[in-house]
Amino acid sequence: MTSSTKIMLIACGSFSPPTPMHFRMFDFPIEIARDHIQQMGLGQVVGGIVSPVHDSYAKKGLVSATHRCAMIKIGLKSSDWIHLSDWETQQEEWTRTRQVLQYHQNYINSYLKDTNGTINNQHIPAWIPEGIKKTAGQVQLKLLCGADLLESFATPGLWKDEDLEAILGYHGIVVISRAGSNPEQFIFNSDLLSRYRRNITIVTNWVTNDVSSTLIRRLLNRGLSVKYLLDDHVTEYIRKFGLFGCNNDT
Repeated sequence: MTSSTKIMLIACGSFSPPTPMHFRMFDFPIEIARDHIQQMGLGQVVGGIVSPVHDSYAKKGLVSATHRCAMIKIGLKSSDWIHLSDWETQQEEWTRTRQVLQYHQNYINSYLKDTNGTINNQHIPAWIPEGIKKTAGQVQLKLLCGADLLESFATPGLWKDEDLEAILGYHGIVVISRAGSNPEQFIFNSDLLSRYRRNITIVTNWVTNDVSSTLIRRLLNRGLSVKYLLDDHVTEYIRKFGLFGCNNDT
């Protein structure tokens, strides 16, 4: 990539519920990783996408996509560059991460190449950054993830080899690593990751936050407070609909 390359980040996951840490994955890179990318002459970050998984993923604690999308929208109200994409939730079944990236990248490419206004006459997804057509150069979509997802690449049978080749080779990833972890060692120990090292950007998050969706669900189910752990409006939504075993009277 060159300094003229524009980059969009996409985070895929359950978001059940979406926590401040989910969104901080964006807030941190937009300030720190963007500086790193631009200083290295790799490009410029122009937008972010949150893509919640399909209901058929059937992960423990996964509430319906309708609720998850609503909570994500609430949590992103203060952001002017991160947007929800519900495409994944609208498919007939669970979609592999590689396909999610390919769909969004292909749509971006088609939108930028549209010179006769064909796409403009259709409904433009809200996750397309406003004014992106005024941006010169290509837009590269990269997967934004935590170090745990990076390490999952080595789990036998979890990822298809062709999927990893496409994600790493065609898109690239931005990994949010915690202080004290050693993603460089993990990459060195993997022939596949080493081969695509140039497409892996590592950002160390020095501000630790261990508040996970699992912890939030546990607290809610036990009737305990999640004040300051979730966006207040997201908490109100959860109580209103009694999600995660939460009694709206508590």
